[in-house]
Amino acid sequence: MSTPSSRPWQRHGSPTVARFIPSSLLFCAAMLFVACGEDAPPGSNPAKPAAFTATQVASSQGLAPARGFADQSGGGIFATPEGGAVRLRLDGTKAALSPHPKNLATLGRVVATFRLGPHSALVETDTGLFLADQGWLIEPLWQQVLGTGIVATAQTADGAAWIAHPTGLFQIQGGTLASLKLSGQPLSGITTMTAAPAEDGLPGLWFARQGKLNVVVASAPGVYQVRGTDAPITAGETVEALAGLGAGTGVSGEVWVLTSTRVLRRNTEGWTTVELPSRPQQLMGAGRFLWARSDAKLFVFDADAGTWGVAEGLPSGTPTLLAVDESGCAWVELDGRSLAVSKGAVPRLQGLHQGMLVVEDGMVLRATLPPGTPPKSVAFQLDQAEEIASAGPDYSMGGLEADAVTLKAFSFATVTPGGHTLSVVSRFEDGTEARRAVPFTYQPLTTTPSYARDIRPIHEARCAKCHTTSPGRPLNTYDLWKSNAQLINASVRDLRMPADGPLDPQGIALIQRWVASGALP
Repeated sequence: MSTPSSRPWQRHGSPTVARFIPSSLLFCAAMLFVACGEDAPPGSNPAKPAAFTATQVASSQGLAPARGFADQSGGGIFATPEGGAVRLRLDGTKAALSPHPKNLATLGRVVATFRLGPHSALVETDTGLFLADQGWLIEPLWQQVLGTGIVATAQTADGAAWIAHPTGLFQIQGGTLASLKLSGQPLSGITTMTAAPAEDGLPGLWFARQGKLNVVVASAPGVYQVRGTDAPITAGETVEALAGLGAGTGVSGEVWVLTSTRVLRRNTEGWTTVELPSRPQQLMGAGRFLWARSDAKLFVFDADAGTWGVAEGLPSGTPTLLAVDESGCAWVELDGRSLAVSKGAVPRLQGLHQGMLVVEDGMVLRATLPPGTPPKSVAFQLDQAEEIASAGPDYSMGGLEADAVTLKAFSFATVTPGGHTLSVVSRFEDGTEARRAVPFTYQPLTTTPSYARDIRPIHEARCAKCHTTSPGRPLNTYDLWKSNAQLINASVRDLRMPADGPLDPQGIALIQRWVASGALP
């Protein structure tokens, strides 16, 4: 079992910069702390929330007021009041979720659930940590190394997964859990964390520690810097929560800061103070949406539209935000009730997630609809092209094959490489509509990978320890990889596998290209 390294970091060039030690896959950090700024407060931006009647989906299972995970395809994974783990669907009903039969550790009482990827979560119990994947709770190889007490998790734009723990800041890289250190000491005491671009636009990991706001950036492969920020935090003002919004098509992500006195926002235009009707107690972001809870009010900000809303029509009481997802949906616990709350009956897109890299020439894409009044029509739209109408109950973008049963792949043959946005919109008889927009990157095949040259090294480095004999299905030969190619492709593309942490973007792209080009030996 791997353990976090206690070896001193290896200098490279400047004495303030450290890089990964390749022989052990461990890493350390730079000593680049800068005191938080105490400049005059930035310009204010008064929020003007417009009231909306919230669309609500009640959960069939009561949920504990503990952090949960919301899947952008609908549903999520949460803790129950009894201390169990439950997986919910888009309509609020239960889906399968059980401990893997080959786990060595016993699943204890669930404390909280944290996001690791678009479709994967880390479930913390009082006996250890478990990865939730496709109905299974799987014990990671580093489960006992880290232990309980997770503060926050995040995934930066470079694909790295991060865990803030009372004992330090950890990264899951290459299946190894490693500790980021500053001057040889662990970064313990982190109170909140999120992923968002740094001030210079590099992929960043923001965190608050010892009263200061800092950001980790990868200045080169394996080289990490811990920087101070230019956040206008004044003397006596403390950081209580951080939330990151992802990038849209042609738009960078941004960071939001809830302090003891106000809400700060930083995008490409710099810092602003956002003035809500009252200071929130909770702040959560996903995709291009930010949710804030202030006493009994729920506010939502749509970064693409630049508009605020305040939910009305909720049951009386004070809600607790459990999780939010990229579609603009928030899961809340409200005096014993558990609800999914959104501005409308937003359709969900299956087969494509926020920020996904697409290499296939064709993909099966379909919309699923939340419960309630069915829409008059459902249509897909790629960027600003003409809409593609879709018929139920499958709502497939590519329609159906000749057998009138099999979903047909939508062709990307005419799509140019680069960033795009795919939208699916439901329109209703009363003239309203609900839209889900998913930005993605298209990079069509330019090479033809082979199993022997490109895929087998990935298997040996990341997959063999679980997929030779146990606990996963055997995948130790070319024939087994080829026969399971579509399943493997979906698992790594959605960042659900490997179970000990996602592959780097290059590895994911290689497997996608290998499958798309015919899974050659």
